Amino acid sequence: MSLSAEASQALESFEQARGWEQRARLLMQWGDRLEPLDDSEKIEANRVHGCESLVWLVTQQEKGQWHFKAASDARLLRGLLALLLVRVQGLASDRLAALDLSAWFTQLGLERQLSPSRSNGLHAVLLKMAELATQA
Repeated sequence: MSLSAEASQALESFEQARGWEQRARLLMQWGDRLEPLDDSEKIEANRVHGCESLVWLVTQQEKGQWHFKAASDARLLRGLLALLLVRVQGLASDRLAALDLSAWFTQLGLERQLSPSRSNGLHAVLLKMAELATQA
């Protein structure tokens, strides 16, 4: 699957990072780029369950392509969400459902830093995205 310009930029910056400290700093910078959610969007219906931290996911589909916004109370998770979103923005439902999330984080060099709970949380977000995509 081809990457969007933003996903390619993310991949390039993480490939250049040396060591976990640099990656963690990058991760937090990416998290700071997330478009903030309004309080009206931080509702139970948008909450992703299966995450230890609070995570909200807002979706909309335009012309067969998915667009997402997400937020979390955890700083590292915000970075992981930002990297997930750059990978999935604008995908059609079938491509979203076929996405290999662990391969994306492996490419970024972040798979070893994903604790089981963070990995489960991200997987819960991707499952919620796929669920919404199949309902559409």
